[in-house]
Amino acid sequence: MPFANLSDTKLHYEFSGAQHLPIVLFSNGLGTTVHMWDGQIDAITRHFRVLRYDTRGHGQSGLTPGPYTIEQLSWDVVGLLDVLRLERVSFCGLSMGGMIGMFLGANTGGRLHKLVLCNTSRKFGPEDIWNKRIEAVESGGMKAITTTVVDRWLTPGFRASHPAETQSVRTMLESADPEGYVACCAAVRDMDLQDAVAKIRVPTLVATGTDDVAATPAEGQFVAESIPGASYTEFAAAHLSNIEARDEFNRRIVQFLLA
Repeated sequence: MPFANLSDTKLHYEFSGAQHLPIVLFSNGLGTTVHMWDGQIDAITRHFRVLRYDTRGHGQSGLTPGPYTIEQLSWDVVGLLDVLRLERVSFCGLSMGGMIGMFLGANTGGRLHKLVLCNTSRKFGPEDIWNKRIEAVESGGMKAITTTVVDRWLTPGFRASHPAETQSVRTMLESADPEGYVACCAAVRDMDLQDAVAKIRVPTLVATGTDDVAATPAEGQFVAESIPGASYTEFAAAHLSNIEARDEFNRRIVQFLLA
C-alpha cells in the first residue's frame, strides 16, 4: 500500500490506469475514502490515469491532532504532488474535496490543468449544525450520525432501488475514524471561500445535484458565475452525485477534461 510521507503525516494514495496518460487527482468528501470513487475508475481510466488519496484523518492516511483547516488539507495535496514529482494535474473534488479544490485553484492554480468542483460550497453552514454533529460523534461514535448523513447524501428513491450501493456508503461512513472525522468537520465548519473563488483562473466545471440540500444548485450556480469562464452542470442526484448519477457524472467529467 503506497504512502506519501509529508512533514507531519502520511497520505495513502492509489494510481489506476496507464502510466502514459494525463493524471486526474480525485479528492474525497468528509467521512469517505478513496473507495467513494470506485464507480469512476473504469470510465475515467479509458482516457486518464487516476490518482486517489485518503484525506488526512481518513482511511489509511495518518491521523494527527485536530482540528484541521481546509488550508492545511489543501497543502497536503501540494505535498502529495511534490512527493510524487507531479508538476501539474487536473483535480476533481466533491464536498470537502471541492473546498480543497477551490483553495488550490485560488492559491496554487499553476499546479492544475483543469478543476472540477462537485457538490460543494464556498461555506457550509451554519456553524451550529457542525458543532452538534461534532458533539454527536464525540459522544456516540460514527453510528450516531450515519442515518442522518446518508439520508442527505442519497435520495430516497436511490436508497430504495440501490440497497447494495447504499449499504456500501453507510459502511464507509461508519468505518471512519471519529477523531479524524471531527477534525475535518471543524475544517469544513470554519472555512469561508466566498472571496477566494473569484481568484480562480483554472478552467473549471462546477457540478451539483438537483436534490442536494447541503450544496444546493443555487450555490453551485453562484460559484460557477464567480469563476471566469467556468461551466455548470447539474445531475439528478443528492449530495453524492458521482454515485447516484454515476454514468452521467462520468460522461460529463470526461467530456470536460478532454475538451
